Amino acid sequence: MQMAAGFWVSKTLASAVELGLFPALADHPADKNTLATALGLKPRPAEVLLTACTALGLLDKTGDLYRNSPMTQAYLLPDKPHYFGGVVRFCDEREYVAWDRLPQALRTNRPITWDPDSHESPFADLEPEMIDLIWRGMHSLSASTAAVLATTCDFSPYRRILDVGGGSGAYLIELCKRHAHLTGTVYDLPPACEIAKQNIASASLDKTIATASGDFQRDAELPGGHDLILLSMILHDWDEATGRMLLRKCRDALPPGGAVMISELLVNPERTGPLDAALMGMNMLAETTGGRNYAEDEYLAWLKDAGFDEPEIIRFEAAGANGVVIGRRPV
Repeated sequence: MQMAAGFWVSKTLASAVELGLFPALADHPADKNTLATALGLKPRPAEVLLTACTALGLLDKTGDLYRNSPMTQAYLLPDKPHYFGGVVRFCDEREYVAWDRLPQALRTNRPITWDPDSHESPFADLEPEMIDLIWRGMHSLSASTAAVLATTCDFSPYRRILDVGGGSGAYLIELCKRHAHLTGTVYDLPPACEIAKQNIASASLDKTIATASGDFQRDAELPGGHDLILLSMILHDWDEATGRMLLRKCRDALPPGGAVMISELLVNPERTGPLDAALMGMNMLAETTGGRNYAEDEYLAWLKDAGFDEPEIIRFEAAGANGVVIGRRPV
């Protein structure tokens, strides 16, 4: 029953975000009637929503007063640095609709959210508001994952990072804030680099992080001058041939002793889980033409075939990844 009705949880969260419940409790607790008026709801639906959000741990209740839980206060208020509401709205407004037709993706081996016959990418025909949701959501997801990565892996051997497909710059911002010796470059398509520049400036890291516009599929080589290349939540978007091609370009761009880090939700070698990686693989059916979440042993083999030595896996728990696979170019 929990599996069959899993959408009850996601739709409750998405409805609360859309209605503005959590900002209404940002500064002080309130009772049911006050919240019903603030949200424009009648007493019955207000009570049902508040009960559900409290049961989910999104709200705390003392007497007749509701307040945001510490988790909600940290991640579901729009003015907070790690606001997660963009992810919630993106999943609700784009992916929920696609998952309703997931059997179609399974039968046809084609994405649901866009038509690859008429568009070059999943984002070609999106409204500006949806594009903004995607960027805000992915920035939050990447920043929270990068914060875990920064405290899990040893970055002391490295000095300059190239973040391939670095998007909004979230990974490099978090890594450079926590490791003062690091500098880096966000390498992505021009629109992404413009967004990254804004986020880098907001973090006061203009002199630490640069941007380089490019396309790793079409460019003959990746930007040089870096001793660590980061592939964060990139390879699951593409088929195996593209992933292997990118790893060969990474090897060619690195100096002897340099390394590549693959940060992903990794499937175990037995192909039995973990659940978050397995379900993200299902999502790739709805979103991509050839992507899926790959198993640890697949990445290890790709790295060895691309010419990397001593590949290793470091595991952790984060919103966007459960570990990194590291390969080093031979000295």
